[in-house]
This record gives sequence, C-alpha cells and structure tokens, in this order.
Amino acid sequence: MSLSRAPRRALLAVGTLAAALALTACSSDSNGKSGGGGGTNFVTNTGGISTVAKGEREKTGKLAGETLDGKQLDVADFKGKVVVLNVWGSWCPPCRAEAPHFAKVSQEYKAKGVEFVGINTRDFDKTKPHQFEADYGITYPSFYDPAGKLILNGFPKGSMIPQAIPSTIVLDKDGKIAARSLMALDETKLRSMIDPLLAEK
Repeated sequence: MSLSRAPRRALLAVGTLAAALALTACSSDSNGKSGGGGGTNFVTNTGGISTVAKGEREKTGKLAGETLDGKQLDVADFKGKVVVLNVWGSWCPPCRAEAPHFAKVSQEYKAKGVEFVGINTRDFDKTKPHQFEADYGITYPSFYDPAGKLILNGFPKGSMIPQAIPSTIVLDKDGKIAARSLMALDETKLRSMIDPLLAEK
C-alpha cells in the first residue's frame, strides 16, 4: 500500500527539517556564524548573539500547541511581555549545560514580566524531557515538538530562525523577533538578550 502524495510531502518536510537539525544539533560554536540569508537586517556580535533594531523586527508565525504536560499554549497570549523561547532536547549536552542558567533566570525575571517557553524537540518519548525538567528545576512550560513542526513553521523565512539545538529566540513586547543565540547560554549572556527589551518603551 503506497502513501498518498500529501503524507509523502509531509514526511519529506519533516525529514528535511530533521536532516537540517542533525547537522546543527548540539551546537557549541561561540562565534555565532549564522544568518538568515541575504538582505537581512540583523547583526551578530562577537558573543554569537544576533539582534534586530526595533523598527525592522518581524513577527513569528503561529507558535501554539501542546506542552509536555499535555496542556494547550499559545505564545500570542503573552503579548505585552518579553518572551524567551528556548529550543532544547534532553539528549543534548549543551542543553543540559545551559539548563541551570535558564531555570535561575526564568525565576528571577518572572516578576519583571518575562515569560520563558521551551520548545522540546527530537524527544520521541516524554519520559526523558520530563526527567530533564525535574533534574534542572525547569518550571516554565515547553511545547512538545518531537518532529520540529513548530520550529519549521513558527518562524518566517529570512528571519532569525532557530538553526541549531540549543537555540534561543527572544521576542519583544510586541511579539516580534528581537534577538537570537545559536549556542548554549550562561546567565550573563541570557540577561544581555533580555534586559535591553525590558527597557524598551
């Protein structure tokens, strides 16, 4: 029995994403050598963090779906707050290295109006990511995105898309993509992505 064309296209898209993520999974490049293609308006500093000027930012696509806890979440509900999106997998050593920093900073910044949301990917069983969250004290929700559909469809082509695991995208208070890192972050670098956006009027 052969697959119909539509499922084949879906499998091809997922397979393409999986291949792309396999090439960049568990990135530890501190040079931040990446971009969104020609004509982009973002700048990568020497610490590997890319930023976009306020008037040149793009909105994300739809970032909504089921969390690891089986609840429904829509990032659009956080408009008016700075949102930190972290792409991670329980199998990824750099993700484990940065997790304690994310746990600490997420707690510190909650009262400042900052929401943290994980995007768990390539974990095809929820047991290990649940254990990861317990081990590192992660209390914020994570989308369950094993096939990478949110990653593939949630960010406009040519924008600062998550191209590695881990990746961190920070949205401004208008829900627009303002900063990105394609490497594991410590507390200092994570705060450096958030603080300028909190200060914006």
